[in-house]
Amino acid sequence: MTELLTDKRVAIVGGGPSGLTLARLLQCAGFAPTVFERDASAKARTQGGSLDLHPDAAQLALRAAGLTDAFEAHCRPEDQNYTIYDQHGTVRASLRAEDAADRNPEIDRTTLRDLLIASLAPGTIQWGKRLVSAERDDAGKPMLVFDDGSQETFDLVVGCDGGWSKVRALVTDLAAPDYTGMTWVQSIIRDARNRYPGVADLVHPGSASANGHGRAIMGQFDEKGAIRVYIALAVPEGWAQSSSIDFDDVEAARTALLGYFEGWAPELLDVIKACDGDFMPWPLHSFPPHQEWRPRGDVTLCGDAAHMMPPYTGRGVNNAMLDSYELARRLTGGDHASIAEAIKSYEDEMLERMEGAVSASLGLQDAWFGPDAPEGVARQVREMAGHA
Repeated sequence: MTELLTDKRVAIVGGGPSGLTLARLLQCAGFAPTVFERDASAKARTQGGSLDLHPDAAQLALRAAGLTDAFEAHCRPEDQNYTIYDQHGTVRASLRAEDAADRNPEIDRTTLRDLLIASLAPGTIQWGKRLVSAERDDAGKPMLVFDDGSQETFDLVVGCDGGWSKVRALVTDLAAPDYTGMTWVQSIIRDARNRYPGVADLVHPGSASANGHGRAIMGQFDEKGAIRVYIALAVPEGWAQSSSIDFDDVEAARTALLGYFEGWAPELLDVIKACDGDFMPWPLHSFPPHQEWRPRGDVTLCGDAAHMMPPYTGRGVNNAMLDSYELARRLTGGDHASIAEAIKSYEDEMLERMEGAVSASLGLQDAWFGPDAPEGVARQVREMAGHA
């Protein structure tokens, strides 16, 4: 084990999958990082739907963290099943879990976060710490300034604080990701199998989407039997604020959203009609595939803070957790003479890896919503299932 981090103060900003994975891996190597999380507690807000974790990325990180058994106890391999429909409700392609080339089981975001939190030493996470800025103190060391008026200086700061990262300003002038042209509206259908069996049959098992030019209705089962619903629209940036839709009025929002799908099959519209949660807009953003950063020997980024991308390929969380694995491996593995050298090695590999990952995600958005949708994505699904 390298002693690079011995007696060093290490801050991880952000308590999502990347930050928590990094903290666990560093603790496994005998070090004591501090995670700063803006949420007041682990239960302060919902964490969204399910994630498919890949064996060469997120599962690799969990294995190094000693958490494979915990993951296997909660993951759902059967939810790799996927069906794609066109706007008329016709099945255009389907993938069975047993036919998938890789075993990428689903796990709920909340469950993944909970098992990572439970793996950390008590006191590792400081809750309710919203970062205002990341700066340099008079000695040139990275300093974190929080909205409660406190500020602390560290030997190493890792920004795992999402696409609008405050830490990011220390490594690049590219401050924020770009809007991709698509906005998803999220909702939920609780107890779907009992209350809306017809809708459940469209989605079960696993997930399903119905795609047309610039639009989609998507559903995904979670571990509690609810369907997470995503309504995708090609709309201008700021649409959720500038449109006449009142998202605080669930029924008014439902009626307005149905208007975007005039002429679609009634059974597909039933998915929107069955939603019993709020409709929450989610504009999709992405950093460009190629980035250049200023070398910094005591600050780096992981996950969305480094390479936010749209969620079409499932690569987001997988690359985020792989980032944490690769950074921890370099900081604790004994192959580098300094923290700065370890960070440079990590960033060189990560930024090169991200060119392909971000490009693939943006390309799949075109396949999902381009003029021939859903044929582009249906073709890919058929290939994954071994059908021409």
